[in-house]
Amino acid sequence: MMLSHSEIWAAIDAVAARAGLSASGLAKRAGLDPTTFNRSKRMSADGRQRWPSTESIAKVLDATGIDLDTFMGLILAGHGRKQTSTIPLIGAQDAQMPDAFTSEAQPHGTQWDELPFPDTGGDKVYAVELAGHEGGTRYHAGDVLIVAPHAPLRRGDKVMLHGKDHSLILGELIRQSPRLVELVRFDNGTEWSVQTGDVAWISRILWAAQ
Repeated sequence: MMLSHSEIWAAIDAVAARAGLSASGLAKRAGLDPTTFNRSKRMSADGRQRWPSTESIAKVLDATGIDLDTFMGLILAGHGRKQTSTIPLIGAQDAQMPDAFTSEAQPHGTQWDELPFPDTGGDKVYAVELAGHEGGTRYHAGDVLIVAPHAPLRRGDKVMLHGKDHSLILGELIRQSPRLVELVRFDNGTEWSVQTGDVAWISRILWAAQ
């Protein structure tokens, strides 16, 4: 069952109300353009629906301290909805199997399950459930990370790096150059660098369901 355009926007309005903010005030607090959530931006000039991006929702949740489960509850509230859309879900160990992803960093193979999740309006995201110490003190076993494989990256982003040897490293991005990728690793808290040629891809962690 897909979630409707109106339900997603109503949930964003509810988040703003909980924070005592207008839609534009919520956008500003989340570090977005103040007009991002304006009602005039929810439909295009030719009448097509515009959806909030997964990245903008992640920023709102981070800025307001609302967790994913609460946001999903706001989406479903008052509609008698018991289902939502789903995204691919995989365990961190299975994510390191050679056939777990395509060369374009998309889910592949039989290891994947599904996780109920709000409709993302076409944005490609997936979920990784941690089982060990990959997240250090930042994330813990059982946490589910929502990952956007093609979101733009900048310094300070939380990322998931897949090596060409199928290793998986979680960390905070320091810098990325044509030659090197530098992170602060979450598993041991140290600064770490890897040759770009040894990296399969780097994906942005949008948020964690803890």
